Amino acid sequence: MTSTLVTPSVPADRTADARGAVVPQRRTRVLALSEARWAAVALVLFLVALPLQLTGGPAWTWGPLYALTYAAGGWEPGWAGLQALKEKTLDVDLLMVVAALGAAAIGQVMDGALLIVIFATSGALEALATARTADSVHGLLDLAPATAARITDDGTEAAVAVEELCVGDTILVRPGERIGADGRVVDGASAVDQATITGEPLPVAKEPGDEVFAGTLNGTGALRVRVERDTSDSVIARIVRMVEEASETKAPTQLFIEKVEQRYSLGMVAATLAVLLVPLAFGAALTGSLLRAMTFMIVASPCAVVLATMPPLLSAIANAGRHGVLVKSAVVMERLGEVDAVALDKTGTLTEGTPRVTDVRPLPGSGLDEAALLTLAAAAEHSSEHPLARAVVDAAREKGLVLPAVDGFGSTPGVGVRATVDGQEVAVGAPVRLLAGAVDADLARASVFAAELEDGGRTAVLVLADGKPLGVLGIADRLRPDGTATVASLAALTGTAPLLLTGDNSRTAVLLAAEVGIEDVRAGLLPEHKVQAVQELEESGRKVMVVGDGVNDAPALAVAHTGIAMGRAGSDLALETADAVIVRDELATLPAVISLSRRARRLVVQNLVIAGVFIAALVVWDLAGALPLPLGVAGHEGSTVIVGLNGLRLLREAAWKRAAR
Repeated sequence: MTSTLVTPSVPADRTADARGAVVPQRRTRVLALSEARWAAVALVLFLVALPLQLTGGPAWTWGPLYALTYAAGGWEPGWAGLQALKEKTLDVDLLMVVAALGAAAIGQVMDGALLIVIFATSGALEALATARTADSVHGLLDLAPATAARITDDGTEAAVAVEELCVGDTILVRPGERIGADGRVVDGASAVDQATITGEPLPVAKEPGDEVFAGTLNGTGALRVRVERDTSDSVIARIVRMVEEASETKAPTQLFIEKVEQRYSLGMVAATLAVLLVPLAFGAALTGSLLRAMTFMIVASPCAVVLATMPPLLSAIANAGRHGVLVKSAVVMERLGEVDAVALDKTGTLTEGTPRVTDVRPLPGSGLDEAALLTLAAAAEHSSEHPLARAVVDAAREKGLVLPAVDGFGSTPGVGVRATVDGQEVAVGAPVRLLAGAVDADLARASVFAAELEDGGRTAVLVLADGKPLGVLGIADRLRPDGTATVASLAALTGTAPLLLTGDNSRTAVLLAAEVGIEDVRAGLLPEHKVQAVQELEESGRKVMVVGDGVNDAPALAVAHTGIAMGRAGSDLALETADAVIVRDELATLPAVISLSRRARRLVVQNLVIAGVFIAALVVWDLAGALPLPLGVAGHEGSTVIVGLNGLRLLREAAWKRAAR
């Protein structure tokens, strides 16, 4: 029997109430599945017919009921088997139906009906387990409210369906409401519970400029949010869509099993004929030989083997998706567990990719403290769009500094900015440009400060007022908080420390690498050099996982054994090229998803062993002894159910927590 992850339909009248913190869990009803309904009908008919037969009732009372049992429980797998036969594929489901009909043909009507009932019930349980796997992912869609309060051009509110929101719209999110779309705060302040998307245990403070996500729960403040993504492209929708796509792929192990399955099934049919005909050639009774052959065909069917691979991998994909790692296919999930070397990009991967002020150093004799120097620099930079200017302004805002008004703003590319602040002509920019030709002692001292900052891996920004240096700011791309711990975890998992591949200068790269515990640093690389580095590792027998975010990382992501992109600031090319995406740029999920993949692979092996042991034991019992048909059916279907449920263990929250540890 096979499994396919299906998309449960979303009720049209999905509740619009977004205020509650508890969202009803999406859960497929058992009888909503056709497999479950037909299995229930077959079971009821069997339970009515069985006592009539056992109490000696006439055949006309229980015979038609058994016939209806065969029809109700066997028509779906039988029809599917016939359709597969048209495509020249032998479906094991069809063999089960044939075995049941064979049992009836030799007078074992009750045994055949029992086979049909158990087989149909097993199929219903498998369909239910598959639906619940889909529920766990698609339930994320229920987190987003059905409606949102859109602010119209005249400032009034209009309740609209979230599907009608467009990029650029502004929505009002009141305290206690769920946010209706991915976007950025433009007004207001609050704490937002993002646990459903990011797994963060505490609400996160949100202010103007901060990103928020659909389905997360607003706290006590009101927010105005500018929509930045279409509803169909929200983080939640992307998780669902990518898991759907992943469910349609097949891992190499599964492909191998399906390739072998056809040959195995044909061999099993030949063996069944041998089990029937060889005893007959030596004078055995037809009834006994046929019953043994039917039992053999049932217990030797590879249903559990076929089901061994996909449930663990799909469960792992769904669990990773819930925690912000979008694995694009079952192939990728299986390959992640094979990784034994990791190559990390620097900017935007190990670091946040956003420059921040790290040092504020007023010159002795300037008469300014750190706050005054930062205020002056931020005021001059306020009108600039340069990333370093944004970093200076953001640093001033974080400290709550009030910026004075400026006049005469001007910007010179490659040099810096100039503006009049409180009557002084303030210049902020690159020391090498602003200090060109200077011999003044203060200027020389500023040059020394700038050199010290640059030696420490920072970008130095000089601040002048009326030509006199006041101080130097140090700006750097900040290491991600979980960077050091992630590098250590990856080293423990793979047996070797990650290497750093970056286009940045060697001095900056080495300083950052030393901070996180990386020794192998390859700096100043162009995209083709990164590809060469990955290929060298692959040629030495390593299976390399590359983690990056930029356009320059895309070629390396493509040639690696596994490529992972940082989703928050990753380029479109990197996101398309990568095999998996870390939605919230949480590096700590890297070792977790590798561990989860390895556990999924172990469960696949467990399932294959379980299936193989059951098949071998039942076949030996049937050939060497006298295996009753009902017991053979129970053993065969029981092993299928055990294998399916074993794979679904990875859906549990505990599975991710264990992997994250």
